Amino acid sequence: MRSVIDRRQILQRCGCAALSAGLGLAWARYAEAAASGPAAAPPMVPREVAPGCWYVEGLSALGSPANQNFISNAGFVVTPAGVVVIDALGSPALARRLLAEIAKITPQKVTHVVLTHYHADHVYGLQVFEEAGARIIAHKAGREYLYADTAQLRLQASREELAPWIDAQTRLVAATEWIDGRRELTIGGTRLVVQPVGPAHTPEDLAVFVPATQVLYAGDLVFRSRIPFVGQADSRNWISSLDKLLAFGATVVVPGHGPASTEAAKDMRLTRDYLAYLRTSMGQAARDMTPFDEAYQAADWSAFAHLPLFQAANRMNAYNTYLLMEREAQ
Repeated sequence: MRSVIDRRQILQRCGCAALSAGLGLAWARYAEAAASGPAAAPPMVPREVAPGCWYVEGLSALGSPANQNFISNAGFVVTPAGVVVIDALGSPALARRLLAEIAKITPQKVTHVVLTHYHADHVYGLQVFEEAGARIIAHKAGREYLYADTAQLRLQASREELAPWIDAQTRLVAATEWIDGRRELTIGGTRLVVQPVGPAHTPEDLAVFVPATQVLYAGDLVFRSRIPFVGQADSRNWISSLDKLLAFGATVVVPGHGPASTEAAKDMRLTRDYLAYLRTSMGQAARDMTPFDEAYQAADWSAFAHLPLFQAANRMNAYNTYLLMEREAQ
């Protein structure tokens, strides 16, 4: 069923929330951060975190024409019989660059793409992989977003905001295979576990674990070296989902944003502590019916204020959490 929702919901669902109620300053900071992006396209450097397990790291920035929307990570696992890519990056141009980098490493073709979720910075390159013949795996909860007006309106806005990298030829791509439970892939003798871990950051969150190398591709359940984007996330389930990720016992975690980690528990704790503090501070304010502006000023953000994109994102994250805690209290 297609739904009609306002622009605020469109931007929240797609990774760049703009809240009209008292958050004009935060949106201005978002715009300022985007405008101050790099003057040239950022380099794309594949890094091998374990044998056959690679990723490229996006910028700790907001999507802009200057950075081609290269603000998220993508992973890929090289096997003797093909390559499995995790997430498709934020524009077709970036996806083509990723394919070129993979070709420098292996002659094997990309056989599968696993989407951790349907946020724009992770999926706008997907058509390139579809055209290359890859099968696309995503959680079935992503269909509701993909076929709603939200996705088309967000794409229309992106064609203006991220031109020329997102244009009239950029299109949304459905999965070849929609899953709603654990799925295992074995390609060239390499086993990958595709595990639903949402609803958390989004309803359709997936993680990918490679048992042989103990590498976990965590998607946007883990943000490293920057403030997480909360949007309309289910932060209570998100915290629980981080415990599910820790249960894999991974030695290396590739987050959706930021550098790979060899200290999984420590780095997941940053995301979990931030979400927990949002819920504690904004939850108490919502229960006491303290106005949001007053609650935000009273909160102690010192543990997180040093992180990249704090000024751009924190106020919006707090406001979304304030609204969530109001709903939970009803």
